[in-house]
Amino acid sequence: MNLAEKEEAPLPVTKVEGKEIPWDPAQLRKIQEHPCFSKNASHLFGRIHLAVAPKCNIQCNYCIRKFDCVNESRPGVTSKVLTPGEALERVRGVIEQIHYIKVVAVAGPGEPLYNEETFETFRLVQNEFPHLIRCMSTNGLLLPDRIDDIEELGIGNVTVTLNAIDPNIGKNIYSFVNYEGKKYRGLEAAEMLLKNQLKGIEEAVKRKMVVKVNTVLIPTVNEKHIIDIAKKMGEMGVYLQNIIPLIPQYKFANIAPPAPQEKKEMQDKCREYVMQMTHCRQCRADAVGKLGKDVQHCLTTK
Repeated sequence: MNLAEKEEAPLPVTKVEGKEIPWDPAQLRKIQEHPCFSKNASHLFGRIHLAVAPKCNIQCNYCIRKFDCVNESRPGVTSKVLTPGEALERVRGVIEQIHYIKVVAVAGPGEPLYNEETFETFRLVQNEFPHLIRCMSTNGLLLPDRIDDIEELGIGNVTVTLNAIDPNIGKNIYSFVNYEGKKYRGLEAAEMLLKNQLKGIEEAVKRKMVVKVNTVLIPTVNEKHIIDIAKKMGEMGVYLQNIIPLIPQYKFANIAPPAPQEKKEMQDKCREYVMQMTHCRQCRADAVGKLGKDVQHCLTTK
């Protein structure tokens, strides 16, 4: 295919509720320049995670958050929780030193939508660095409630951690869900979380946000359910699924993680229904740089 043919090639489409919705160039940029949404981009471009969201509204049975950790490389940890003002200074310093940064994201160490600092941080970044792709990760509980705020802030890439579409499985993954001032447990908690996750994903896709779903592969808990999740996400117009192997800790500390081959086999089965991310590095909440080549501890500060 020559250059002219490439330029005239039709834009890809996704199906939502049976209707074909074409991707627009702005959406494609959010894929092609985002290292988590494009394997090719991961070799060229970097991201900065701003750890401004310490509080969380659910307790996953595999999650332990740490706010002063410098030597673990996994989600939920950061060396320091930043204020929105400190986060903006962080972006300024990083952009000055690293010119391949394309994405600014909030991914924790808690739940971004449960912390107002997330929204203030994005407002500051949007005003000063409008060219940066804005991205966030969420457990999805508050996604329907805050979707209008997310859209207003121009957050075009959203990752939702969704580990079950059957509440009878989900009840074994979450200790509790805290929603609108009430703490829910067991099946009721799993049902509420799933309802909001699905509604939030539906609304995000309708608003032409590029949605990725993270699914933790937990042997003996949800490993036989992952394909069902992939089918549902593909039907909903989710762009990408990221199957993440369990890191054994907290209540799941005694569950052996899946072997790399088991993860690959699951990805191969799910690829029939939704595109699979194969280059995830399970990043920290304060990661800076290219995937697998974090440089946050090498940056100079003024």
